[in-house]
Amino acid sequence: MKKILIAALALVLGFGAMAQDKMLSSKQLMTRGLYPNHPYRGVQFVGNTSKVAYISNDTLFVEGKCLLTLDKLNEAVVAKGEEKLRYLGGLKMESEKQVTLAVNGKMMRYDVAKKSLDLVCDGAMNVAEGSSNRYAYNDDNILVIMDDGRDIVCGDKNEKGVVYGQSVHRNEFGINGGIFWSPKGNKIAFYRMDQSMVADYPLVRTSNKGIAESDPFKYPMAGEKSHEVTLEIIDLNTSSHIYLNTRKDNSVHEREMYLTNVAWSPDEQSIYIAKINREQNHMWFERYNAETGKLDKVLFEEQNNRYVEPCDAMVFLPNDAGKFLWFSMRDGYKHLYLYDTDGNMLRQITHGEYEVEGIIGFDAKGENLYVYANKDNLAGRAAYRVNMKTLEMTRLTSAEGTHTVQVSKDGKSIIDIYSSVNVPARCQVLDAKGNVKKTLYDSPNPLAEYAMPGIKLGTIKAADGKTDLYYRLITPPNMEPSKKYPTLVYVYGGPHSQLVTDSWLAGGNLYFTFLAQQGYVVFTLDNRGTDNRGFEFESCTHRQLGTIEMADQMEGVKFLQSLPYVDKDRMGVEGWSFGGFMTITMKLAHPEIFKVGCAGGPVINWKWYEIMYGERYMDMPQENPEGYANNCLLDKAKDLQGRLLVIHGAEDNTVVWQHSIEFNQACIKAGKLVDYYFYPHHEHNVLGYDRIHLFEKMFDYYETFLK
Repeated sequence: MKKILIAALALVLGFGAMAQDKMLSSKQLMTRGLYPNHPYRGVQFVGNTSKVAYISNDTLFVEGKCLLTLDKLNEAVVAKGEEKLRYLGGLKMESEKQVTLAVNGKMMRYDVAKKSLDLVCDGAMNVAEGSSNRYAYNDDNILVIMDDGRDIVCGDKNEKGVVYGQSVHRNEFGINGGIFWSPKGNKIAFYRMDQSMVADYPLVRTSNKGIAESDPFKYPMAGEKSHEVTLEIIDLNTSSHIYLNTRKDNSVHEREMYLTNVAWSPDEQSIYIAKINREQNHMWFERYNAETGKLDKVLFEEQNNRYVEPCDAMVFLPNDAGKFLWFSMRDGYKHLYLYDTDGNMLRQITHGEYEVEGIIGFDAKGENLYVYANKDNLAGRAAYRVNMKTLEMTRLTSAEGTHTVQVSKDGKSIIDIYSSVNVPARCQVLDAKGNVKKTLYDSPNPLAEYAMPGIKLGTIKAADGKTDLYYRLITPPNMEPSKKYPTLVYVYGGPHSQLVTDSWLAGGNLYFTFLAQQGYVVFTLDNRGTDNRGFEFESCTHRQLGTIEMADQMEGVKFLQSLPYVDKDRMGVEGWSFGGFMTITMKLAHPEIFKVGCAGGPVINWKWYEIMYGERYMDMPQENPEGYANNCLLDKAKDLQGRLLVIHGAEDNTVVWQHSIEFNQACIKAGKLVDYYFYPHHEHNVLGYDRIHLFEKMFDYYETFLK
């Protein structure tokens, strides 16, 4: 691994030979054409075969042969009484004979031979995989289940504060939905979230049409009352409706448990849940009877003095319903463990000081498992095959970079789409051993005509003197070694983040390229507390968010100050969300270093952040008053020196506007001049065309006060 890393990390992009003199403008920073082109869209295997389908120029190809054009599809669309589609996309290849797609918000199935469309269902549906006539969808706070023409409504639109079939727990623990169909489509499980006891947080929506409107939403702040979640099951064959008995009693402690990683048994008789206490330091993996709702068994438990955070549901072996895979960080890294359904741990499947980042699937016989891991390149992601008997782990994607793959159902072929620091985008078809069968596309450098900055990946030691931290260093094109340049530290630094990656532009973007072209050095460091480096690396910040992160970031600053072309007197820091918190933290603590700061959507006081995220990393305010006080920025406003621009979306429902408003007030009380800007009608990020305005606002600030 060392040999590979040394080669990758020492790499400085040599664009000089092909670079031209064109410069980016701020108006181009969201131009799709300046990001790597993926000329083939919707690349996928056809049904259970190894045949590859893709869309190019609004034409669907299978193995290079035209199967369907947009014009031909629109003939069927019009015949169905629908408006023509503007482009071909969002297709699922069930076979070479049938294609499923969305048509004006409806799910339809196209018959290739008949050249006709059949309506599958209205609206954006959650479809039962094992059934062709059962669907479910959310309508405001209710859940509607369609069962072969029969509609089952769960909930009442007038029941305020109660939500059915939607994501819960603020989308933590890997939760991204609230509907769980059983494998054969006979049963459906779904979340019921009671938020009626959670305080309404005021949100004001303005317009130029008249009086502003109040639009309050439920926002459970750290230490306050949390919402309460249950899981319900409907058997569509018998019409029975049950609740899972996930609570030992009716205490608040039991009602506030997190119900996560929901999974069905292959026979639909059981449902599994990872149940976590509100303190998030104890997890019970439980099996429930899907007929009665009663707890069958606690299969195993996991505890940690800091926190436990399961984010992946169990995966049953394809040919053995009595065994399943489970992700755990119990040995310090995210690895896979094999269990039987009695809760016996049979063996650890993967081992080592790296992380398995996800399961891709199995081969047809279930003999081999395909996974993502950063085993050979901690800044990248590769696909591996793991033999379930020998546990031999074989790398399939040999090229360095960050890979996304699909494995055909028969296990004979792999679709590999990836980029790296020096590969914009490449799509290849591999055989089962990882050998390249053919290249579908190899995108050219979209910035070849532009003056390109230098981009380097490297490592420095953390503040503990022993841990490697990865950095990205972007330097101006045609940099003059004797000249000193203003330098911007771009920071995030929070959990579940990795900004420095072996991918195109090293995980950076056109904004950083633009800044470099304008004469700025741009530096990013993934400090301890970020992702994909093991549990100790990420969790060492527990109960003191901002402290270790800043210590590591300042090691990055020391490294920058050692570079002859970095102007020590013209250094700035910028970040958004957790990065906004870090920006202000660093600016206030080190005014002698940072002349300018720019913080977007910053957390100011962790007491005002949501329960699920905040209490995992900081515990409750009642339990950790010192940690909350040490990392609250209100009392530190008095230390502000130099220029600080704070930006916030006026309708932010993630880091509520209260944070930066109160920081502004603290600056006023302390007699400190802070620069403040907000974006009307935007939530936690500034999106759409207004994002160009955001880039211009920040750049103008640096030109005025840093450069």
